[in-house]
Amino acid sequence: MRVEPPPAGWFGRLRQGLRKTGAGISGLFGGARIDEALFEELESALILADAGVPATTHLLEELRRRVRAARAETPQQVRELLRDVLAELLSPLQKPLDIGRARPTVIMMVGVNGAGKTTSIGKLTRHLQAAGCKVLLAAGDTFRAAAREQLAAWGQRNEVQVIAQQGGDPAAVAFDSVQAGRARDMDVVIVDTAGRLPTQAHLMEELRKIKRVIGKAMDGAPHEAILVIDATNGQNALAQLRAFDDALGLSGIILTKLDGSAKGGVIAAIARERPVPIYFVGVGESLEDLQTFDARAFSQALVG
Repeated sequence: MRVEPPPAGWFGRLRQGLRKTGAGISGLFGGARIDEALFEELESALILADAGVPATTHLLEELRRRVRAARAETPQQVRELLRDVLAELLSPLQKPLDIGRARPTVIMMVGVNGAGKTTSIGKLTRHLQAAGCKVLLAAGDTFRAAAREQLAAWGQRNEVQVIAQQGGDPAAVAFDSVQAGRARDMDVVIVDTAGRLPTQAHLMEELRKIKRVIGKAMDGAPHEAILVIDATNGQNALAQLRAFDDALGLSGIILTKLDGSAKGGVIAAIARERPVPIYFVGVGESLEDLQTFDARAFSQALVG
């Protein structure tokens, strides 16, 4: 069971969300010449967009090769080639969230405070319901009362059950929720966890404990470990990805807040340095603004 592709009209919202980054890149191709200055300006624009040095170097080397091979004569042709190079770099990240390998499919959601994790759970729940899934939510963030209340509100909004405890051990909440998901014949169990900084070793160890306990509740679980990243964090988002991936072995990413203030190029850095699939990107606050990642559409929106 796969999540549906983005609806018509979503590309416009994505392009609007990337308008600041896109303007900085697409504006370079308005001249009449292909010269070294164009490549230098493009290098600066990509780094300012948080693509990072390794990804920027790769993109420009490949772009130069293709410009020579195609004997490109105009900046517009260079832009088309850049769009192709970027789409190919990002293509390994384009992998849909595939539900149904196990029943229930257990999804563990992680991320730092403020990344939009609980909101993403609510939106993901709606997506899964649209695909015909029965979903159970686990309020595994037992440290922050507001997190439980927020998840409960999403449960009410989506008319799904939420397993919650006041205080207590988050691993125990996760265990009980997986057991309940099996007993109630659910398709998906989504386990929320407390936001934390990846530099807090004891909290990262707790995440590993939650993962182990989920595995005791159901062999092979969790089937997905998804990191929610705030795109406005730029290169810090890449540091978060490394830390959480090292701790848990991530299966996917939800990239939030591509809403006009984000630079967007961090996706290129992810593709080059830690190519964990991006299941969804968020370009706004509405339920419909969390959509499956499309490498070609993203490249078109970013480059113009």
